[in-house]
Formats: sequence, structure tokens, C-alpha cells
Amino acid sequence: MILDMEAGLEHLGRGTTSGMDQFIVVIEPGARSIQTYRNVKRLALELGVKQVRVVASKIRDEKDEQFILEKIPAEDFLGFIHYHPSIMEADRLGKSPYDCSPELVKEVKDIVQRMGGENL
Repeated sequence: MILDMEAGLEHLGRGTTSGMDQFIVVIEPGARSIQTYRNVKRLALELGVKQVRVVASKIRDEKDEQFILEKIPAEDFLGFIHYHPSIMEADRLGKSPYDCSPELVKEVKDIVQRMGGENL
């Protein structure tokens, strides 16, 4: 089961971590996002959650990819979700990005496979 929580660290102190085996932190290619990942990892370990993994979102180009790969340990990295204009268009139309962005669907399937999940 995946539980989507609010951005930030506040919920970590509210007992919401009991029974969790890992956190997946969604980050963007920026220094503050990397720092948030590091803070979540530190707090997760203190709370007994041994694995913190990363999905990098809003990736625009190779420079963004390289930035992430230099900052995140390989064992924590799950994959990239690139910026696709079709995702924004889907939102404007009130549609699911899955219906409008085959690129996104492939990226998410690859991430799920890296997590050990079934092929979608």
C-alpha cells in the first residue's frame, strides 16, 4: 500500500510512520529538495523506517538528471518523472495524466518495477 502524505516533515512526528517499511520522497532538481530528502532520511531512521527512496519529478533535461544522480545514492534512487507539457494540459482539461501522456505512463511503470512491483 502507498500512502500519499502532505509535503513537509510535520507528519513524521504524529505517529503516521508506524508499520511503514519505507518512504518514497518525491523531489525536484534543486538544493532545497535535496535537503528535504536528507532530513526525511535522518528522521525516518530515527523512527525506525530503514529505507528512504527517491523519485525525481519535474526533470527538464540531462542537467537536471545529472544533478539528481550526483546527490542521491544509487540505492535510494527509483527514477525520473520528466516534465511533460501533456501533463499540464491534462490537468487543464480535468483528465488523468495517464490518459494524456504515454511518456509518463512508461516512467511510472519503470519506477514500479524498480520497487519490485508487478508490471502494470
